[in-house]
Amino acid sequence: MQNIIDELSWRGLIQNKVPGIKNQLKRSTTLYTGFDPTSDSLHLGNLVPIIILIHFQKMGHKSLALIGEATGFIGDPSEKNDSRILLDKKSLHNNTKSIKNQIIRLIKIKSYSEKIELLNNIDWIKNISFLEFIREIGIFFTINYLISKDSVKKRIKNKKNGISFTEFSYSLIQGYDFLYLNKVKNCKLQIGGSDQWGNITAGIELIRKKTGKKVYGFTFPLITKSNGEKFGKSNNGDNIWLDKNKTSPYKFYQFWMNVSDREVEKYIKIYTFLSKEIIENLIYNHRKDPSKRILQKKLAFEITGWIHGYELSKKIMKISNILFDKKNLESLDEKTIMIIYENIPHMFLSNVEFKKGVFLLDIIKNSGFFNSKSEANRAIKANSILLNKKIIKENILLTKVNIIVKKYILFQFGKKEFFILKII
Repeated sequence: MQNIIDELSWRGLIQNKVPGIKNQLKRSTTLYTGFDPTSDSLHLGNLVPIIILIHFQKMGHKSLALIGEATGFIGDPSEKNDSRILLDKKSLHNNTKSIKNQIIRLIKIKSYSEKIELLNNIDWIKNISFLEFIREIGIFFTINYLISKDSVKKRIKNKKNGISFTEFSYSLIQGYDFLYLNKVKNCKLQIGGSDQWGNITAGIELIRKKTGKKVYGFTFPLITKSNGEKFGKSNNGDNIWLDKNKTSPYKFYQFWMNVSDREVEKYIKIYTFLSKEIIENLIYNHRKDPSKRILQKKLAFEITGWIHGYELSKKIMKISNILFDKKNLESLDEKTIMIIYENIPHMFLSNVEFKKGVFLLDIIKNSGFFNSKSEANRAIKANSILLNKKIIKENILLTKVNIIVKKYILFQFGKKEFFILKII
């Protein structure tokens, strides 16, 4: 059996780990990780544990994916400055179904659907009473131990909001999940993001005290946004979602294309299943000429192909090449421009309205990229608005001379944002 710890360490997928884990993983081991259904979609941060489960499965271990419908009722306080807004039962149940379907699809694409088992902790949490829980589980946790956890300690220091008993109990319930899975599935390893270290070790301690068994855990680094915040299902913001209705495949692809040279070497190891030899060769060629963006293109194609399908990934790659090429658009055919229209932000305008007269400012204001006409006007004066790849310096009246491929007008805002208008 290959050494999974060495493989994951090389890929940058291990941050903290319990001593002795390497020896345990010399034999087939059952592990699990959890996903709380605080949204109806996973985001790119949630892909990391799925990728790790697949790596384990490929190397002969048994992976469990746990959807925390029960823990979702409470809300994990980790990395939170304030209390979470609690979701109602119906929302959590619907979110659970959506996330379950996403996980099944993602695993199936990698051909491990028959091996990675999906579970829901509501199935066992609902059967235990409050009194039974605090007697049988709570007895093994001291208040001193719980408040020493970083997730709790940070919130206690927040004099304004503090931490509710609801969130304070989260660690106990996650610990109980580990205990239950150890008993029923012989699960000996829990993995999670670096913010889960306290919750994981709480489960390890509970199993040791209650059963005397030795179990293990490790964490992986959190994937963060450009502002340093982690991607989180309950923080919509600028999350990159796996649901195409929340983040378009084009925007998803462009996220990876815009990853910095410093980060892309890290991400291609984390987010792809390419071999070490292939990745090192890609990095070598990329470093020779970073302007070719070899790593960004490979990463964007591979991960978009996995999440949204390789045929669509090929189309988006073609679109990206056209949009960011400095050549004009006159040679485009209608089939290609339709692919662009379908995959980037767009709107349509009736030919009757167009002939009545429409100004550039009206269109770019309605595009949703600007909050007001004055903001859009400032962008025009700053030479950051392009019409069919040509800089526009004033608020012009759009006419048929601005139309390309019979009925389209392409707008560009700054270096990266595109919008297309269709005249019908």
